[in-house]
Amino acid sequence: MNTNELKKTANSIRKSIIEEVYNAKSGHPGGSLSAADLMTVLYFDKMNVNPENPDDPDRDRFVLSKGHAAPVLYATLAEKGYFPKEDLVTLRKPDSYLQGHPDMKHTPGVDMSTGSLGQGVSAAVGMALAGKIDDKDYHVYTLLGDGETEEGQVWEAAMLAGNHKLDNLTLIVDNNNLQIDGTLDEVNSPNPLDKKFEAFNFNVIVVDEGNDVEAISKALDDALAYKEGPTAIILKTTKGKGVSFMEDDAGWHGKAPNEEQYKIAMAELEEEGEAL
Repeated sequence: MNTNELKKTANSIRKSIIEEVYNAKSGHPGGSLSAADLMTVLYFDKMNVNPENPDDPDRDRFVLSKGHAAPVLYATLAEKGYFPKEDLVTLRKPDSYLQGHPDMKHTPGVDMSTGSLGQGVSAAVGMALAGKIDDKDYHVYTLLGDGETEEGQVWEAAMLAGNHKLDNLTLIVDNNNLQIDGTLDEVNSPNPLDKKFEAFNFNVIVVDEGNDVEAISKALDDALAYKEGPTAIILKTTKGKGVSFMEDDAGWHGKAPNEEQYKIAMAELEEEGEAL
């Protein structure tokens, strides 16, 4: 895809996120919207995946370590063709295969069940290590929230990845500087993230324009080119990106819009899409 096509796809994914959370009357829109551009670049430009063969042993892997951002993963998988987009409105319904956190046993395209923060990155490190042991050339990507990096398990996993020089692992931090209870500084700042990952023998790439598809694409290319160990990409993003009243507002970490807010959000995204 070219840059404009990627932007259009990210816009479509954002619309799906709002549809999902609105129909569920619950969910996590803020951190889903901030990650939409990354997910678009990964699934539509970088990763070796095929929705017609979701269990291909040679496919690239993606682990959504911040599992509460399931709406962006589901929206991306549906956009890619893993399952019908019409099913997105069943998010969090009791009989739906699209639960509030990803379930690898029931949802096509989900490589790991996640939800307990910190555990997804450990699974991703295990996948990358298995790839080395099995002499496979697939790449493993994992997305963490910046608040999630306050979990000790993240650093245990990072220690192992750095020690074993897992150059087939790219760890991405959605650094929107907000978590459920406020800013990182107000809660328990993990900064400086770049220096911490460097101390664990990671190649570190900081992307100041973390919602820019071209900047994201370059960072992912640079990560693939680095062959001396794992890479951590720190994306400086905007929580709630694309919906004016959700942007940079921690209150939209985990709640659904009402009908009026839903209409405003969809109108804004529709306008942005038409401009593209």
